[in-house]
Amino acid sequence: MLQTRKFAAVLSGCLTLAACGTQTQTQTASADLPAWAMGPFVRPEGANPVVAPNPESRFLCPMRDSSVGWEESDTFNPAAVVKDGKICILYRAEDNSGQGIGLRTSRIGLAETEDGTTLFRRPTPVMYPAEDNAKEYEWEGGCEDPRVAVSEDGLYVMTYTAWNRKTPRLSIATSRDLIHWEKHGPAFADAYDGRFRDMACKSGSIVTRLQDGKPVIARIDGKYLMYWGEHMVAAATSDDLVHWTPVLGPDDELLGLIYPREGHFDSELTECGPPALMTEDGILLLYNGKNRTDEKRDTARAAGTYSAGQVLFDKNDPYKAVARLDRPFFEPEADFEKSGQYADGTVFIEGLVPYKGKWFLYYGCADSKVGVAIYDPAKR
Repeated sequence: MLQTRKFAAVLSGCLTLAACGTQTQTQTASADLPAWAMGPFVRPEGANPVVAPNPESRFLCPMRDSSVGWEESDTFNPAAVVKDGKICILYRAEDNSGQGIGLRTSRIGLAETEDGTTLFRRPTPVMYPAEDNAKEYEWEGGCEDPRVAVSEDGLYVMTYTAWNRKTPRLSIATSRDLIHWEKHGPAFADAYDGRFRDMACKSGSIVTRLQDGKPVIARIDGKYLMYWGEHMVAAATSDDLVHWTPVLGPDDELLGLIYPREGHFDSELTECGPPALMTEDGILLLYNGKNRTDEKRDTARAAGTYSAGQVLFDKNDPYKAVARLDRPFFEPEADFEKSGQYADGTVFIEGLVPYKGKWFLYYGCADSKVGVAIYDPAKR
């Protein structure tokens, strides 16, 4: 018999996920989530978008050797962590150097909030293409789509896409203060004698666990684990959080854990979201699903729409999916989520943090703005 305890905040302040038995596919809606899933997430009234483009922000770009409006055109796809009692949002910002998706330069900005919705932004970016060791990977597309997790000893690890307008590469950077970042290059550069160094890859979700109510990077069987990918969810392991080795299957090719499903909201892409979380039920991964535009799409939703799903992996076998939502738990609703640079409709999740007894989910809106939605376990 399935056990269906609801999410609860224990006295220590540590949020723990509800327990339930293993199951396969679960039909669900946002208002009727299974016990293993997280949510529902509610948009706070009158708060969104929490970050929008600012043409007044300028900085001296080392790549262009001139002053640029670094967040002039679009601000979207944010990471989130809690530091010094505040939520810190690291968001992707685009200048106005080109027209069309992928043709502008992206940099990463930093904002802070004490209430989750009122943000104070730094005037200059904290990550950007420069005269550094990442030049060949980042000029002139820049640094895109960060996810950030923190180790037990306070090292912030960012997975992001380095984009040189030729090949997108999942890359790694680390920091102690979220402002000064050391770039380490492509995550898979050294694995298998460089076999995957130049592979097009994105979206790294490092597995975390709750410690004293805060997510910290976890070890599984002595190694760090990352889910990654967009055309399927794959996995990689690491000993040092910098150098990662993709997990291969019996055929010596990348091991696919889940794939897009015809007729579903994720019929074209299954792109990893925020850092995954170890729970009593397994390892919970929130991900971004893109709908196809042909007859194999989910006809209940607009063609090309990005919505968000959840999948649970076996805690004893992190490469085995044991439950997955058939319908999205979060999808475009507001006007600014259906207009802008990606007008088909997009909620693109990358930042998820527990804060003051609630979970705050930060997401990109139509590749143009940043929004937030909140899950309150006490109201489930």
